[in-house]
Amino acid sequence: MKKLQQITNHILMIRPVAFEMNEETAVNNYFQQKFEATNEVVNQKAQEEFDAFVEKLRKQGVTVTVVDDIKENKTPDSIFPNNWISFHQDGSVALYPMFAENRRRERRMDILDTLEEKGCEITSVVDYTDAETDGLYLEGTGNLILDRENRKAYCALSPRADEDLVIEFCEDFEFMPVIFHANQTVAGERKAIYHTNVMMCVAENFAVICLDTIDDKKEQKHVVESLQDDNKEIIKISEEQMHEFAGNMLQVRGAFDKKFLVMSSRAYRSLNQEQISAIEKHCEILHSELEVIEICGGGSARCMMAEVFLPKV
Repeated sequence: MKKLQQITNHILMIRPVAFEMNEETAVNNYFQQKFEATNEVVNQKAQEEFDAFVEKLRKQGVTVTVVDDIKENKTPDSIFPNNWISFHQDGSVALYPMFAENRRRERRMDILDTLEEKGCEITSVVDYTDAETDGLYLEGTGNLILDRENRKAYCALSPRADEDLVIEFCEDFEFMPVIFHANQTVAGERKAIYHTNVMMCVAENFAVICLDTIDDKKEQKHVVESLQDDNKEIIKISEEQMHEFAGNMLQVRGAFDKKFLVMSSRAYRSLNQEQISAIEKHCEILHSELEVIEICGGGSARCMMAEVFLPKV
């Protein structure tokens, strides 16, 4: 079995044209909040944050393919492409079933054409979107935290992550599922976290994780042991830090093979010195201000980046 790379130098990002709070996703994304401004102001601020973020990545030698959203599609969450698509080292592409109806319009085959024009090879498309007709969902690498090197897929089950679909994905792509439940406190109640990638990040040699969200001690032990078996240093964050998007991080490769852990400035400010030092033992930290995107979208830096592992022609 071919060894897979854990991190990539190539990222796909979708530039917003009509970004605003998505009411369809707010029903179970408890990170979303109202931002007191007109939609025009919100979109303008989101575009400024997006452009500055892309510039920071490119400055470090990360290849960023930027595609503009299409205004007529009315897709307020298009800025988070990692939920509907993933790209794999064998040339395959996976398309995922989405919880919110207006997010299903984000799936665009012209984006595959754009990547092929840039010299990426696409050999097959694995399409799970039929599950939407049965009310079953799996929102890409929002739900699936892929440890590619060790072929494990970590997933916290939620209304947006169906267990059977997780297992189907793992069978198709030859991953071992590590399935658990993760909760956050909302108005005094424990409720399922909508996406695993807000509470967990797996990098080459370490993992940032909010273990406090895994209420079942057996499940928590299973996740910890799985990470330890692969010699990952576990860097714990609190639930409070998770709410500052400190779990929503992604390790990428820049110029000269230099590695970066990418996060928002809000997430970075929530970390203590011990956590920062633990991360910096492995790689540099790159952070960017994403305040409006985080408040209105309920997602952060990791959600904005779809990793491209496709082979070059």
